[in-house]
Amino acid sequence: MSAATDVSAQTGDKRRGVNFGWSLAMVLRRWQESVEEALEDLPHGSRGYHILAVVAHEDVPTQGALATRLVIDRSVLTYVIDDLEAAGLIARQLDPRDRRARRIVATDRGRQVLAAAEERVAHAEDHVLGGLPQEQRVAFREAAERAAEAIVDAAPGTDPCLAVSSVLDQPPSPAPAA
Repeated sequence: MSAATDVSAQTGDKRRGVNFGWSLAMVLRRWQESVEEALEDLPHGSRGYHILAVVAHEDVPTQGALATRLVIDRSVLTYVIDDLEAAGLIARQLDPRDRRARRIVATDRGRQVLAAAEERVAHAEDHVLGGLPQEQRVAFREAAERAAEAIVDAAPGTDPCLAVSSVLDQPPSPAPAA
């Protein structure tokens, strides 16, 4: 008998969600589907959204610092920034402290688009967590953010894109026998 089966037998819990990894994968998959649909009009979907949000809400001094902050390969980041810039959502500006460096800043249009996107993402996230009461939704989000920040603090090079793709690329587990 596995540890998960022991817990299930002890608590009387017969739900599939007893497995932590399975639970996270289900939430992540639904989040990815819902958020990508909500952001289909934004260049590069959720990746473009995350870049635009950091540029609009945080003081990231350079494109390199932005890549480090979001743990995105610099060459990939360049293509996304190019497309966000072509859409008029961000601009590259000379850094007044270092004229060799470029700062990425949100344009006024970018801030407007981001505000609307943030509303759509919040709605999608509420839908994903719709099975939980509001106070549990808040607690789940806060706990997930604290866990993610702790992971980044402990291992700054952790690439969330690789983790997401490996989870989403795994074939579904067979249903347990009833």
